[in-house]
Amino acid sequence: MSSTETPDALTPIDDLCKRLEIEALDRDLFLADPGSGEGRLFGGLVAAQSVMAAMATVNADERGEVPASSLLHSLHAYFLRPGHYGVPIRFVVDRIRDGRSFTTRRVVAHQAGEAIFNMAASFCRPEDGMSHQRAMPEVESPEGKPEWLTLRHRSLGLPEPQEFDNPIEVRVLDETEFEDDSPRDPVRSVWIRTRGKLPDDPDLHTAALVYASDRTLLGTAIKGAQGMPGRDFMGASLDHSVWLHHPIRFDDWLLYSSVSPIAHNARGLIFGSLYTADGVQLASVAQEALIRNRRKENA
Repeated sequence: MSSTETPDALTPIDDLCKRLEIEALDRDLFLADPGSGEGRLFGGLVAAQSVMAAMATVNADERGEVPASSLLHSLHAYFLRPGHYGVPIRFVVDRIRDGRSFTTRRVVAHQAGEAIFNMAASFCRPEDGMSHQRAMPEVESPEGKPEWLTLRHRSLGLPEPQEFDNPIEVRVLDETEFEDDSPRDPVRSVWIRTRGKLPDDPDLHTAALVYASDRTLLGTAIKGAQGMPGRDFMGASLDHSVWLHHPIRFDDWLLYSSVSPIAHNARGLIFGSLYTADGVQLASVAQEALIRNRRKENA
């Protein structure tokens, strides 16, 4: 079964919610099941599970009526080792600080006895202050736009998928970026939404957004070097940061706009912004990705 396939009884979004369930083994020790799949574990899943573990310790502190997901304002993480499907992940949470305004947590995810992911998360109580944002890019609506996976398969000469089992739907605005390998301006915008309705749980909406924030960024950096089909490279996320500017609701389409200002020494830097359809910037993202030339066989 592929990394995006789900059991027959579960819809893609139900399967994601199941993978985001964490079991409390002790006060600051949690366990989660990444589910079945092939290849490397999707890093966005580990990040989302780590967020759930961090939020659980803030909720446990009974810090007022505001849910922990509404207090979370930033996370900064490193992908230390590739994770694997089918092997439980243990999350150890350190309560670095509990302040009147700010609360800090550190989460280390362990799998098969090794640390695979390290995250610092900061929570802050809402308060009055200055407010501004740049306007959302002017783009076309997602209606009628093709799925990312359809164009990806088409560019690689693979049969186009008839069903989509990934929990996050991605609609591509610029279909021409898949037509050849020529370098292009490393800027892109896609529309994303959950493939199904999330439960009315603020923590799940926030974790699902963190999960989705690891999608499409690496492709933005690749555009600047060799275009999109990408037959001659291999890539992986190295670190990942998310800043949350408003309480998260992932009920509808979000515009994910990204730019890669530089790539060098086999690493690409990407910045992203997530907007609601009516132009409110919900979150900002930064990521550095490892992008290596694929080794030639018999070289």
